[in-house]
Amino acid sequence: MATLMHGQTLRGRLSLYTVTKQLQDCIWLASQRLTRPEVKFVARKVLEGLLVLHEEEFIHTDIKPSNVLVNYGRDTRFEEVQLADFGSTVQVGSTYTQRGDPIGTPMFRSPEAHLQMKWGTSTDIWSFGALLISLQYGEGFHIFRPDVPVDHDDYDVKILMKHHRCFGPFPASYEEIADQERLAVLAWIMQNSPSETLQPFHLTTTREICQEDKELVLRTMKLDPRDRPTARQLLEDKWFCHS
Repeated sequence: MATLMHGQTLRGRLSLYTVTKQLQDCIWLASQRLTRPEVKFVARKVLEGLLVLHEEEFIHTDIKPSNVLVNYGRDTRFEEVQLADFGSTVQVGSTYTQRGDPIGTPMFRSPEAHLQMKWGTSTDIWSFGALLISLQYGEGFHIFRPDVPVDHDDYDVKILMKHHRCFGPFPASYEEIADQERLAVLAWIMQNSPSETLQPFHLTTTREICQEDKELVLRTMKLDPRDRPTARQLLEDKWFCHS
């Protein structure tokens, strides 16, 4: 896989983004739940990093809380936020992407990557959305956490079932991008997810997450990768204009 080296700088159209040493702490280990402005600050910085990577035709492939590192500020919780762990970065259009090679951490992995279909920069956008949900809820929450251990044979399938239950159903447009074997997997998932087990994210109450936050998540977590916004489009979203 094409990798980015420690200390390498990418010159993107938005700004310079440098692959640096690890910062002080991982946001996932923060002792207090992030405030909404803090979530937005982290989200913006992650997207700015993804924007430069994607415009330079790289895919990170492993966006998750432990790969987002921070420096603590004096007057604010975070002074600096950067992406970490570029060891699995892949060039857009490489053999790895065309073969649908396994990537990333299962709970943050996109549906198309789970199905070992072709994947691209939009797989990072899905992972960003999963990261965003975890930050919004805090306390170690993960919306796609399966009810079986990681070494269970059905671990990945259980995560795909969570995708369907929260953001499904898988759209008919998958017939345009998936082969019969993968379509059969999706059909099985939908047939074995009774309606009473569905937990549609769009029905999440405002006591859990405010409407504006929910709208951004729903815009991001599209099961068809072609329907997801780019990093630039997300950065231009009105969500970042309001506290």
